[in-house]
Amino acid sequence: MLERIGDEVALATSIVRYAAGREFHHHTHGLGEEFVVLEGTFSDEHGDYPAGTYVRNPPGSGHTPHSGEGCVIFVKLRQMPAGETRRVVLRPEERRWTAHEAEGGLSRARLFDGGAEEVCLERLPPGYHRKGVFRAGGEEMFVLEGAIEMLDTRHTAFGTWGWLRHPGDFNAGFTAAGGALLWVKRGHLA
Repeated sequence: MLERIGDEVALATSIVRYAAGREFHHHTHGLGEEFVVLEGTFSDEHGDYPAGTYVRNPPGSGHTPHSGEGCVIFVKLRQMPAGETRRVVLRPEERRWTAHEAEGGLSRARLFDGGAEEVCLERLPPGYHRKGVFRAGGEEMFVLEGAIEMLDTRHTAFGTWGWLRHPGDFNAGFTAAGGALLWVKRGHLA
């Protein structure tokens, strides 16, 4: 559990491991669910989702998740606007990467754009350095590969599967000496 606000039905951010052959009962996501498959293959009645797949199930959607081989997912629950209706499934081979030389040479693959909220993957080259940037609506990052080091007074490091979130008034500079792959969500903390 990385974040939890509430009891049984809660706003939550977590890393969930499914053992091989396990199934979770059918349930509905009142305020949506989004996840990235980190290892193995996640499945439900809508399909199979291998490692690297991003899934966004809108509010009111439901499913019966399971995994034949076992899997690990990074999942966010109850964090979507009630009126969102679009389901998104993007497998690794469906991503469109765009180079951003003006942003230090990073490459970005957009996963979801909801106007005020954006979800993407960012591949940072070795030696990447980002100065502090004001992000209206805040920013959340999950390290999928590699590591980043914050340029704060403590130089806090976040390795693979490290998670951080900061509000829009936080000046978030960091480096990625060996490069990194990040899942990034922006604008949702307004």
